[in-house]
Amino acid sequence: MTLFAFLKHLGFAFCLLLFSSILCWKIIHHSKIIDTPNHRSSHTTPTPTAGGLAIVGTFFLGMTALFLLAEETMITQKFFLGFTFSSLLIAAMSFYDDYKQKPLSLRLITQVIAVFVVISFGIVITNIDLSFSRSTSLGIWGYLITFVWIIGLTNSYNFMDGLNGMAGGNAVITSFFLCIVSFSQGSNFTYIVCYTLIAGTLGFLIFNFPKGKLFMGDVGSTFLGFTFATLAIISSLYDKAHTSLLVIPLLLFHFIYDTFFTFIRRLLAKENVFQAHRTHLYQLLNQMGYSHTKVTIFYYTMAVAQGLGVLWMVTISDLERLLVFIPYLIFQIIYSIIIIKHARKKNLL
Repeated sequence: MTLFAFLKHLGFAFCLLLFSSILCWKIIHHSKIIDTPNHRSSHTTPTPTAGGLAIVGTFFLGMTALFLLAEETMITQKFFLGFTFSSLLIAAMSFYDDYKQKPLSLRLITQVIAVFVVISFGIVITNIDLSFSRSTSLGIWGYLITFVWIIGLTNSYNFMDGLNGMAGGNAVITSFFLCIVSFSQGSNFTYIVCYTLIAGTLGFLIFNFPKGKLFMGDVGSTFLGFTFATLAIISSLYDKAHTSLLVIPLLLFHFIYDTFFTFIRRLLAKENVFQAHRTHLYQLLNQMGYSHTKVTIFYYTMAVAQGLGVLWMVTISDLERLLVFIPYLIFQIIYSIIIIKHARKKNLL
C-alpha cells in the first residue's frame, strides 16, 4: 500500500470516528431508552443506552462506502450482502428488544433467524485446515458448527457487556489485531471492516469508559458478537487472505472461556441457566472490590496478550496453532479457581 492510499484510509477512518462520536452525543441528549439500575446492575444511576446504534450506524456507513467506491476490495457480492444484511437484521432485532424489553425466548428466535440468513447466503464453515497442504471437509456438520459458533459468540459477547468499557474496548483490541493479521496476509476486505469497527467503537468508547455516560445496549453487544463470528468465517474462507479460522476464537478466548465456564458452573450447581445473574468471572471480580476500570483494564491486558499470541499463531501450521491456546487455557483455569475461591469466601456464590 502506498503512503497516499494509507492516508486515504486513515482519513476515512477518522471521518467514521467523528460520525460515531456525534451519534453518541445525540443519543445521550435525546434517547428515551434509559437503563435504570436494579439488583443485577453494576451501575447506580439511570444511564442512556442504545449507544450501540452509533457502532451499527458507523459500520453500515463504512460498508456502504465500501460497496459503492471500493469494488476491487470486495468479496463476492453474495457473501457481502449476506454479511451486511444479517448484521443489520441482528442489530434491528436487538434494538427492538432494548426498546420493548422482550423475553429471552424471542431474543433466541431472532438470533436463530439471523443465523439462518447467514447460512442461506452460503456463509458456512465448509472445511477446517489441518495443514498447509490439505483440509478436512465438514459436509453437513459444517452447518451445525456454523450455527453453534455464531449463536455462541453472539450471546457470549452480550453476556460480557456488564462493565464500563468491557465490550467496547475489547472490540477495539480484537479488531486491531485482526486488522493487522488480515492486512499482512493480503486481505482487502477484512482489514477495512476491522478499522470500520475500530472507528465506530472508539467513538462510543469515548462516552463509555472510564465513566459510563452511555451504554451500548444489546443492539451494540449482540451486533459485535454476531459480526465477529460471521467475519471469522468470511476472513477464513471467502476473503483473499484466507486468515485462519482460529484467529477470532483466540482473540476472544477470555470472553468465550468466561461464558462457557460460568454456564457449566451454574449447570452443575443446578441453577437456572436461563435466568439473569451477576456471577460471570469478571462480575465476581468487580463485586470483590475491584473497580470497573481495574477489571476492564485487566481484561484488556488479556485481550492484548491473546492478540500477541495470534501474531505468532498465524506464522505456524494449523495443527500447531491449536497448541497456542494451551497457555491461555491454563491461565484462565487458574484465574477461575482463584476467583471462585474468593467469591465463596465473600458469600458471592
